[in-house]
Amino acid sequence: MTPAIQLAKKAKIKHKVHEYSHDNGAESYGLEAAEKMATPAETIFKTLVVDVGNKKLVVAIIPVASMLSLKAIAKAVKAKKAVMADKNDVMRSTGYVLGGVSPLGQKKRLTTVIDNSAEGLSTMFVSAGKRGLEIELAPQDLLHLTQAQFVDITSL
Repeated sequence: MTPAIQLAKKAKIKHKVHEYSHDNGAESYGLEAAEKMATPAETIFKTLVVDVGNKKLVVAIIPVASMLSLKAIAKAVKAKKAVMADKNDVMRSTGYVLGGVSPLGQKKRLTTVIDNSAEGLSTMFVSAGKRGLEIELAPQDLLHLTQAQFVDITSL
């Protein structure tokens, strides 16, 4: 059981864990999850970590088929700029491997921003902490557990 699943259980939020056979050759882990779980891609979200300077990392949760707007995420957290975080910094701060980074149960609680497209969904999927494992939960529960905010952070 991953820290993400443990956190959801401890918080007593309604959630469902989905497992699928991960293909290491998949180009996009998120789109692979949508395909293998036969779920619309707009309900599956990827967890990205950005560096906003001064060694501060921020989590961005966006639909798997979307691109993160670095300008929008920087503005959302009142930073001058944002760049994708170094993979070693991501693994060190979250405790998860790339492709399996969950917004839940991270080693260090990072400032989190969820794309506002999640707000209208009844449930959404995010990584449960390892490749091939997703957790389905209500966007409001994810917002609460991560102390996040909903903001438009994707680019067209």
